[in-house]
Amino acid sequence: MTGASRSRDPDGWYLRFVGRLDPGERVGELLFGLIMVLTFTLGAGIELSGDRRASRDLLLAALGCNTAWGIIDGALHLMARLSERGRLHRLVLAIQATPDRERALALVNAELGRRIPSLVGPGVRAALDADVLERVRGMKLERNRVTADDLWAALAVFWMVFLTALPAALPFLVVPDARIAMRVSNAILIGLLVYVGHRWASVTGASEWRTGLFMAVLGVTLVLLAIGLGG
Repeated sequence: MTGASRSRDPDGWYLRFVGRLDPGERVGELLFGLIMVLTFTLGAGIELSGDRRASRDLLLAALGCNTAWGIIDGALHLMARLSERGRLHRLVLAIQATPDRERALALVNAELGRRIPSLVGPGVRAALDADVLERVRGMKLERNRVTADDLWAALAVFWMVFLTALPAALPFLVVPDARIAMRVSNAILIGLLVYVGHRWASVTGASEWRTGLFMAVLGVTLVLLAIGLGG
């Protein structure tokens, strides 16, 4: 595919951006952001009595909250990436420092066992372990530092958490009655929970509609629990 054809792909920029996160991470960030906003809007629906100014203030607070948590979650994602690479660096150093080939193979086997399905036959697996061991023995480690890809991934995390708050604000721009706007806002957010569950099911192979409904019920339950605990 040429550069020109890629530039015409409407999903190209988006996939290059969020594609730095695996599907499970994307779903997790969307779910987190939606639950954060719903905690504000559902809780407000219990306490507010149609005061439009108070409702708008609440939505601004929700946007501010998701902005703050987007920054925090992005930083935590960055730390998690560095920690995982650090763990792999320590594993490589441990393998390189182990003179006993069988012990070194055991370390390789334990690591690959977390990543390779059991469908791989014993013969293929033994050959793969041996090949990985030889490559690791001759590997030269680079310094574990923050890369441009890490920063883009952290930015993707921030935007996914932040943008989930925007649909909740839209009804207040077009619906004059604050009480109705709040209900429409909550309905949109619950609908988005169904969509997130639907997308998650397409990754995991589960029933799409059942998973979507389960995600909505789970999200609302967690929100009500948070409200009940004073969150």
